[in-house]
Amino acid sequence: MIKILKYSFYDLMRSRWSYVYFIFYLLLGFVLLFLNNEISKAVITLMNVIIVLVPLIGTIFGVMYFYNSREFTELLLAQPIKRTSIFLGQFLGVASSLTLSLVLGLGIPFMMYGLFRSNAIWDFSLLLVTGAFLTFIFTALAFNIALSNENKIKGFGYAVLLWLFLAVIYDGFFLMSLILLEEYPLDTFSLVASMLNPIDLSRTLILLKLDISALLGYTGAVFKKFFGTDYGLSISIVILFLWTILPILSLKFKASKKDF
Repeated sequence: MIKILKYSFYDLMRSRWSYVYFIFYLLLGFVLLFLNNEISKAVITLMNVIIVLVPLIGTIFGVMYFYNSREFTELLLAQPIKRTSIFLGQFLGVASSLTLSLVLGLGIPFMMYGLFRSNAIWDFSLLLVTGAFLTFIFTALAFNIALSNENKIKGFGYAVLLWLFLAVIYDGFFLMSLILLEEYPLDTFSLVASMLNPIDLSRTLILLKLDISALLGYTGAVFKKFFGTDYGLSISIVILFLWTILPILSLKFKASKKDF
């Protein structure tokens, strides 16, 4: 699996799309720091970009890589190599290369600006951690979708629909539920609903870390009471970790059972 991971990683790092992804974040970091005098303000703007863009890129790259490397994958399957090692290696290679582009692309301008001398270093670190989690989560989900669909068009369609649901549609249903159920206690419901969506959970963590939860109103007070504590932060990281592990286990199971 390690050899396949290295091959997938170096293959993607040589791809021009990886350079485009890296340069985009590099330029974005420099522009935001130029326009904002404070690093904390730049982190807030970055949050709005990363929360939406990182899952989309992870989804698209995961599906594209799976379908584009199908012939090479079939060649590997003819060798005495475990199926799970092949697909897990490819997944880890794709997710690692995207995470490296994200971390370096944003890390370089912020370090040059003097991040280590600023109190916002922990906010920025949480932003990168959640970005890495989202990359691994949505890349794993994309591999699951691609592995379940032979047809490329269906695979791309389902992958984009999944991202659209978790990034946009889910929030609409969530808000409608809060309005319709306003007469009932919604503390537990709000917390559980946020944890069922990795994008919402990541956004909530960053907002609370930046201490601007007042913008969320009553829901923000509930989140602040739970997520604002060390216990709540630990639970949130565990939930994101589970969101990462479960699709990987599903990928491993599907790879072992699929008839190629």
